[in-house]
Amino acid sequence: MAREAYPYLAWCAALAALLAMLAGRFPLLWWLVGLMGVLAAFVAYFFRDPERVIPAEDDAVVAPADGLITRLVPVAPDNPASPWLVSIFLSPLDVHINRAPIAGVIRETLHRPGHFKSALREDAALINEQFILTLEGERVTVTLKQIAGLIARRCVQWKKVGDRVARGERIGLIKFSSRTDLIVPPEVALCVKQGERVVGGTTIIGRIRPPD
Repeated sequence: MAREAYPYLAWCAALAALLAMLAGRFPLLWWLVGLMGVLAAFVAYFFRDPERVIPAEDDAVVAPADGLITRLVPVAPDNPASPWLVSIFLSPLDVHINRAPIAGVIRETLHRPGHFKSALREDAALINEQFILTLEGERVTVTLKQIAGLIARRCVQWKKVGDRVARGERIGLIKFSSRTDLIVPPEVALCVKQGERVVGGTTIIGRIRPPD
């Protein structure tokens, strides 16, 4: 379980204990105690952090998050050498841990304040609250965006500039429903399609082409 769950669980436990003490005089409060238990179970489920089998191939680019690919388009459609955008929508039932798509060094991180519109909107990457991370590998550099949504109100980054990360390593999370965008250069041959579900750190979404 991600450590960000602990404050929420503590609040649920404290409220449940208080309500249980009052329920001796007001029995109807027991249903609120039960509700706190259900809420705590959801928090534990939402912040789950399962282990993943990370592909070992050096050319593999893995999904940075669990979820549904909602967009897979060139960033500059008129440019044959355009980078590609892969948008992954995370529902409240998905694992919300973000993982490094490639091994490399974090060269830049940027927090961009913004709105909390639906993460499914095409312009969410332009107007919503987000963290942007640039990751430089040995052969390619990729950009990862953690984008807040209607319910998600905070993007959490666990890494800083200069940190070296392994492919599939945990790098952060987004609290509640959200979206993760990955921008890859044309040197990456994508092997997923729009509408496909992916698993963070495990699903290979592309392979780095060998040098000419």
